[in-house]
Amino acid sequence: MKSDDLAQEKRIKTAVRITGMTCAACSNAVERALRKVEGVDFAAVNLSTETAFIIHSPETNRLDLEKAVEKVGYGVTDEMPEALERKRYLDSRRNLVEALAVTVPLAVLMIMHMAGYHMAWFPMMELVAGGFVVFRSGRNNIRGAWIALTHLHTNMDTLISIGSIAAWLTSLLHVTGVPVASFGSIGAMIVALHILGRFIESSLRDRAAKEIKNLLKLRAREARVDVNGKEMTIPIEAVKSGMTVRVSPGGLIPVDGDVISGRSSVDESMITGESVPVMKEKGASVTGGSMNLTGEMFVSVTRTGEDTFLSKMVSLVQEAQGSRIPIQALADAVTRVFVPVVTILALISGFTWFVFFRELYPGLETLRHWFPWILETDSPASFGVFVFVATMVIACPCALGLATPMALVAGTGMATRRGLLIRNAEAIQTTRDIGTVIMDKTGTLTEGDPKVVFHDLSREVLAAVAAIERRSDHPLARAIGGAFEGTLPVPSDIVEIAGKGVRGLVEGSVYEIGKPPLPEAYMEYLERGATVVEVNRDGKPSGFLVIEDPLREDSVKAVEEMKRMGITPVMLTGDNEVTARSVAVKTGISEIYAGVMPEGKLEIVRRYQSEGAKVLMIGDGINDAAALKGADIGMAIGSGMDLAIDSADVVVMSGGISRAVECIRISGKTFRVIRQNLFWAFLYNLVAIPVAMGGLLHPAIAEGAMAMSSISVVLNSLRIRKEEH
Repeated sequence: MKSDDLAQEKRIKTAVRITGMTCAACSNAVERALRKVEGVDFAAVNLSTETAFIIHSPETNRLDLEKAVEKVGYGVTDEMPEALERKRYLDSRRNLVEALAVTVPLAVLMIMHMAGYHMAWFPMMELVAGGFVVFRSGRNNIRGAWIALTHLHTNMDTLISIGSIAAWLTSLLHVTGVPVASFGSIGAMIVALHILGRFIESSLRDRAAKEIKNLLKLRAREARVDVNGKEMTIPIEAVKSGMTVRVSPGGLIPVDGDVISGRSSVDESMITGESVPVMKEKGASVTGGSMNLTGEMFVSVTRTGEDTFLSKMVSLVQEAQGSRIPIQALADAVTRVFVPVVTILALISGFTWFVFFRELYPGLETLRHWFPWILETDSPASFGVFVFVATMVIACPCALGLATPMALVAGTGMATRRGLLIRNAEAIQTTRDIGTVIMDKTGTLTEGDPKVVFHDLSREVLAAVAAIERRSDHPLARAIGGAFEGTLPVPSDIVEIAGKGVRGLVEGSVYEIGKPPLPEAYMEYLERGATVVEVNRDGKPSGFLVIEDPLREDSVKAVEEMKRMGITPVMLTGDNEVTARSVAVKTGISEIYAGVMPEGKLEIVRRYQSEGAKVLMIGDGINDAAALKGADIGMAIGSGMDLAIDSADVVVMSGGISRAVECIRISGKTFRVIRQNLFWAFLYNLVAIPVAMGGLLHPAIAEGAMAMSSISVVLNSLRIRKEEH
């Protein structure tokens, strides 16, 4: 089921920031708790961005969600992401410096002690210094493990805490006279290496989530508004629809609105992906988060708060990055049982070495040449603890838990940078298998900014037609509505008939505007790719309009690229066949369906699917909504947002069908990285755990290997962000 199927009209989408999570087991626990809340339809928790995305009923409030999160031991914060990340960075850096300052000298002393330079005071030093690192520097690990255990689940902190505390306890036993080797230094090394690995991993994860962070930074905090003739600066939360906002050159446009005076070039690259500035003047729409470059503008606010384009975009990116894809199910199932299973295996292996030490240990002597770190001891208890600690530490499933989320964060971030909003993460897995791309004509293959180039209507009829058409958002309707300059009459009883046209009442006359029943009469216009609209007044012909919509610059090249990739391009339009064929010839599309009604578009999508093809449908209007829903992947062109968001898996913020090619490439690259991440994460654990259980792995090396496996997953995911040429 696609996640957007859950979003009914009256459902609410909420994104909250979660604190205290350290691994996939934590995020899974929070997600399960949120899904149990009454009224919640969908919940997804993203470890990489530390956010939860929830779809719920109006009766379910934020307090209910917070209580569910707190019940499993984690928290919800309202702190700004930048402030929270800065605080987390400073805390982790302080812990790292503290841990390394003690552990490095301790490790040097341990090596000297093992080399024969025995120091009578070293065991006590190991007990005190090791305890400081384990319980002071590693306090967050212990806190995380305790939270998990008291809420009846386990996580990565459980493994690290049990392993490091077990190692430190050997020092305590050794100092008190119990004949067991002291591993206090190893306990400190485990914690120090773990903190170092987490610090590096966190930095890399922040880089991978760069796009979503940049979007959040685009949100303005204040705006200069005109209140009763006086200009004043107010918080962005206080800005209301209808207010007038002044935007100075070089300033961030704080709201969505329409320019009422002034003229300036605007940089919309962070939102649309287009690097060329756009000229804005009176009547033009501007988007909050874009940058005003050259001139002063006064903007009338049209959308505020969560209704703004930027807020919707942030919400969609968070939704996509937090959602699940089929391949992730296996990793999630494994991580849920991984920690308790590994703990049992560690106990079994440690106990086995303790009981059968005399029989098993001689076999390791022949391997010491290749594994010089194998513990030299004649104490079964010492070696049993050695194996137990190594097994606990090596098996942390961090890499497994990060494999899919990190690739999704990088992939959706790259898509955002290319002008694509992937709102359903399943699209990442499905799009790579697309075999057929079905495209609407108007607004998809063409610019979607048509103009009336000829008409034979009287001024009275043209005014009535323009008044009716201005009530519609269809690109052709906008073209007709803009064809008349002057005062328009007031229309009523407007009925829009999908795929046919529109009917309305103006000053006592009924006007019908739509496709000509006999298009052959207009062949000279149709053969050049124009669209003809006929007008009837009170059932009698009143004339016609000729509308031309130029091809998008990228349409021809995109169709050629699809063919090279083995994808079949198909054009699907409600326009007449002559116009459709003209456009098809220009773009190089051989399969066309013309004169298709909205329900017919869905039938054609189903027909290709029944032949075994994975279908990507690209459209931009109400006529395409059913087909967008029915296709394996629905892609909406344009930033009208409302219908596009409801109907599509992917929203194209700028550009044309070339974005479909980009989407297929990003999907293939992201899914390849996900498979690589999962393969190496599984392989690492399958190889490392038996090696540790066999006594061949030093706990400090095990911790380093565990950290490196997580870092390698993040680094591999960052490869997605590299530009393709």
